[in-house]
Amino acid sequence: MLLENKIAVVYGAGGFIGGAAARAFAREGARVFLAGRTRDKLDALAAALPGAEAAQVDALDEAAVDAFTGSVAERAGRIDVSFNAIGIQDVQRPLGEISAAEFLRPIEVATRTQFLTARAAVRHMVPGGGVILMFGGGGPQTQPGLGGLKVALDAMESMRRQFACEYGPAGVRVLTLVTGGIPESLPEGFAPRDEIAAAIAEATLLKRAATLADVGNVAAFAASDLAAAMTSATLNLSCGTIVDH
Repeated sequence: MLLENKIAVVYGAGGFIGGAAARAFAREGARVFLAGRTRDKLDALAAALPGAEAAQVDALDEAAVDAFTGSVAERAGRIDVSFNAIGIQDVQRPLGEISAAEFLRPIEVATRTQFLTARAAVRHMVPGGGVILMFGGGGPQTQPGLGGLKVALDAMESMRRQFACEYGPAGVRVLTLVTGGIPESLPEGFAPRDEIAAAIAEATLLKRAATLADVGNVAAFAASDLAAAMTSATLNLSCGTIVDH
C-alpha cells in the first residue's frame, strides 16, 4: 500500500488518464477526491473506489479550484497529492494553417489549469510537504503539425521547475509524467484508431505503447515515499519514443 492514509486530489478524473491515476491511488490506499466537469463519469468512478468522493469542478475556474481544494483540506485535514490530467484543447495542424486563437488556446489552458491547481495544492501542503503531478511533459524533441501543443507542454515543464524550486524547501515535490501517446485513450469508434495505435507503437524503442495501467502505476510510485528523492523531473513513460538527453 504505497499511499496508505494519503489524501489525493485528481483533476480530470472523468477522463482516461485521470481515471487511471485515481484507480491506482485508491488501490494503493489513498483516499481519493475526484474532480472534473462530467458528473456522471465522476460518480461512476467514485462508486467503484473505496472512500472516494466526486465533485463537479472546472479546473480553469480559479474560485472553483480554490473552493474545492479548501473543502478537501478542511474535511480530510490536508492534501498529500494533487494530479492534473485535464485536456488542453489543442488543435494539431502546422503553424501556418491555424489561427492565433487556436495556437494560444492550449498554452493558455495548460498553464492556467496547472498553475491554479498546483497553487491551490501547495497552500494546503506547506509546511508538511506533498506531491504535485502534472501530465503531459514536452520532452526534448518535437515533430511537425503539433500547433501550440508542444509549446504548451514546454511551458508546463517550466512551471514544474518553478514550483519545485520555490516549494522544495517545504517538502513539496513536483513531477511531470510524459508519454508518447496511449492508444487506450483514443475513443472507441474513432475511425483511424487502429492506424494511430500502430504508429505510436512503431515509434517506440520497445515496440509497444504505454498503457493506462502504466500511467497509474508510475503515478502511484511518483506520489509515494519510494520516490521521496525525486522532484523537478520528468517521468518518461514513452516506451522510448522520447529519448532523454
